[in-house]
Amino acid sequence: MTTRVQPVNEVRDPVVRSSLALNSPQKMLIGGGVAVSFILFLYLAATQSVTQPILMILGLLLGFTLFHARFGFTSAFRRMMSVGNGQAMRAHMLMLAVAVTLFAPILAFGISFFGQEVAGYVSPVGISLIVGSFMFGIGMQLGGGCASGTLYAIGGGRTVMFITLIFFIIGATVGAYHLPFWTEELPSFEPISLATSTGLGYGGAWIVSIVLFGLIAWITVIIEKKRKSPKMAPLPTAQGWKRIFRGFWPLFAAAIVLAVLNALTLMTRGTPWGITSAFALWGSKAAGMFGVDVASWGYWQGTSAAALQSSIFADSTTVLNFGVILGAFIASAAGGLFKFSRITPGNFSASVIGGLLMGYGARLAFGCNIGAYFGGIASFSLHGYIWGILALAGTFLALYLRPLFGLSVPKSNDSVC
Repeated sequence: MTTRVQPVNEVRDPVVRSSLALNSPQKMLIGGGVAVSFILFLYLAATQSVTQPILMILGLLLGFTLFHARFGFTSAFRRMMSVGNGQAMRAHMLMLAVAVTLFAPILAFGISFFGQEVAGYVSPVGISLIVGSFMFGIGMQLGGGCASGTLYAIGGGRTVMFITLIFFIIGATVGAYHLPFWTEELPSFEPISLATSTGLGYGGAWIVSIVLFGLIAWITVIIEKKRKSPKMAPLPTAQGWKRIFRGFWPLFAAAIVLAVLNALTLMTRGTPWGITSAFALWGSKAAGMFGVDVASWGYWQGTSAAALQSSIFADSTTVLNFGVILGAFIASAAGGLFKFSRITPGNFSASVIGGLLMGYGARLAFGCNIGAYFGGIASFSLHGYIWGILALAGTFLALYLRPLFGLSVPKSNDSVC
């Protein structure tokens, strides 16, 4: 069930009509964003492998889509737990359904653009996953956004999210340092794939996944009816083809686009879309500059060691992250919405704690809302489902913590991640 967004000229209430009006495009900012993106593209094309400029474009499209749809994971979980509205959760289920449909043949037949090996995100199930995903659920509600939400909110000028990102990076770095303890000293099961660990194959795993998504979507409808939850408020939007560049996109359209872009990412670099491994890399490189022997950490042994010695632009996740920020910046400027926001003592302290919890939790849980939840479930990994359940539990607890920092727990539905 979706909410029709009325054109401004059909709205009679002057207050609502004003809230739906589009701002003028910020042309100088658009030009600046496009120029920076073009320069970065040329630099990557000249200095890095052929995949890097392609991934930057995919990142731009991801950020553009996330901002235009205000496609949230944090807000979707919060709306579900606080007021019972499941519209965004149903969009998640559509996104995951399209993703598994695309991922199944890619993973089954090893389809890639450049002949590299293709592998999904299938991670162990153990104490580290349980603790990490629960921490992440709390952190994203305090920090004001998930991993993808942090990036696209920064692109949109939400000032406090810079604080969240800084402490997200610190938390991810400390989590990388501690990860061997969580994974080697504490109990865990081997990675479990619905496709390869159960005998179902990718076809059978696809059927099971689609059934699960349908069941979850149906449950959200039942909860909505029982709780008589309010619908999501409409956001400003243009009409016709102009809506592609200016205004709010339907959540379900964005869900499909995000799933397709994730599949293209998988075929381009051999692994799905991820975000937070780059944060651990950035933080570790910064720590190394201050004399910390990060190369001796268990996290950076084996195949990961080369990343510490290479340029961050050689890291495909870093390039995707920069693309997301730039794509969201261009999208916000096109809608006339880029504006730095106010920082208060409450949201500052919440962002510090939330960022630390998300960074640390993402490393323990083998990813964030993108790498573990979206990428894990799309890869038919059991850990992705467990991540979602524990992040919801963390969200429930965070609803009682948010007021301590002056953050609202709305009875109506907000629309940002």
